[in-house]
Amino acid sequence: MITLPRLRSGRRGPAALALALSTAVLCSAAPPAAAAGAGGVGDPVFPALGNPGYDALAYDLSFAYRPDSRTVDATTVLTARALTGLPEFDLDALGLDVHTVRVDGRPAAFRLHDEKLTVTPARPVRRGTVLKVTVAYTADPRARPPHTGWVPTPDGFAVAGQPDGAHTVFPCNDHPSDKARFTIAVTAPDALLGVANGTPTGTERRGDGLTTRRYVSRDPMATELVQVSVGDYTVRERTGPGGLPLRDVVPTARAADLEPALALTPAQLEWAEQHLGPFPFETYGLLPANTDDEAAFDFTGLETQTLTLYKPNFLRQPERLIGSHMMHELVHSWFGDSVSPGTWADLWLNEGHADLYGLMYRYERGWPDSGGFTTLTDRMRDVYARGDQWRHDSGPVAAPTAADLFDSQRYTGGALVLFALRERVGAAVFDRIERTFLQRYRYGTATTRDYVRTASEVSGRDLSGFLGDWLYGRRTPPMPNHPDWTVTPVPATARGDAAPRGTGTL
Repeated sequence: MITLPRLRSGRRGPAALALALSTAVLCSAAPPAAAAGAGGVGDPVFPALGNPGYDALAYDLSFAYRPDSRTVDATTVLTARALTGLPEFDLDALGLDVHTVRVDGRPAAFRLHDEKLTVTPARPVRRGTVLKVTVAYTADPRARPPHTGWVPTPDGFAVAGQPDGAHTVFPCNDHPSDKARFTIAVTAPDALLGVANGTPTGTERRGDGLTTRRYVSRDPMATELVQVSVGDYTVRERTGPGGLPLRDVVPTARAADLEPALALTPAQLEWAEQHLGPFPFETYGLLPANTDDEAAFDFTGLETQTLTLYKPNFLRQPERLIGSHMMHELVHSWFGDSVSPGTWADLWLNEGHADLYGLMYRYERGWPDSGGFTTLTDRMRDVYARGDQWRHDSGPVAAPTAADLFDSQRYTGGALVLFALRERVGAAVFDRIERTFLQRYRYGTATTRDYVRTASEVSGRDLSGFLGDWLYGRRTPPMPNHPDWTVTPVPATARGDAAPRGTGTL
């Protein structure tokens, strides 16, 4: 029996549940967490990420873009609480030219190695102490380390930190289980606009041809969701449901072409709120990157919190071609941003939900997909037929590796799991499960086990075995209410003898 690791989290945990569940979670074993202050938190997919020795409370980030060198001078101020005594500690960092490190105002020794910035303070940090770590550094958005969170543009940059690229942009505890508050200052030439997540709080025209703009995010944020961008942008403001402020940041030269897509957001928000409850943040908006280099993107949209990043020209297409994906990214405000994954093995919670509601939105509007399907049931039947092949190629839905983390199994495969759950409990109970889960873990993190427990409690039945088979089994289970659905067999020559990543029940 292998249990899903319970990583430290800043979430607001629920009270002990009354419903007793079978909790034998069988999945890929995670490496044990390293000693406090060093190594990673032992994530099942990225075991070296993060640090278990402290809890990040707040980040104060400052970025100054230098157009002559196209580099960024930056400062990160991390406020954290020591969870144990720390004679030294690590921050995740890669590709940064670090100049100085201070701990509580005192110079500290440091060294860069293995995607880590190891800091040795002048005095050991005692357990329970709140410390302030200040790192001054320079970064080049055009540099391409093994992976990067920078998206270079002709006149600046944007940031795409998911899943493990935020620490190439700023030193941090780069794991979604350690969410924190963020304030961000962006300095750029007067002719350009510096933007970031959250709400603008001030603009300082310095008189030297540079302007500094400051932003505050009201709610905690995972490092992978940070957005900072500089470019020739124009801000478009409008109002969403209930007076929600909407702030789109669009390339000035494309503003007119993009307006039809931007104008879709208020109605999309209304639809999403009908299914998921009130929008969780203080604002929302879209940021199409200011570049024509489509090759710089290995994604279409990225759910950076309150300001979704898009591939440059995607939103210039007709609504029937972009509406479903826009809903997918919007739903991430609930699943992924407000409720972040406790580990990267829980990514299916983000992507499966975003795909499910994106598809629902598509078919309600009568937009056939690329396969010609016009109903959710028909699409799910097609995905169901592929189930064993996807499990062979990409492992069970909730047991990814770094190599297949973003395969279809986590997206439409995750949507299939949720469809099966809805068929098992009924649409009304499923909706209650969704809203209870989102409310319970709002502004925090949650694991697959947390979702299964919530589903079991709300439905009044132990769903751990049912969902365990769907999430960790090597074979696709029978679909409730559809005994005629069949799975295409995996050819014997393709099956091989590979060991399973996970089997059994939750």
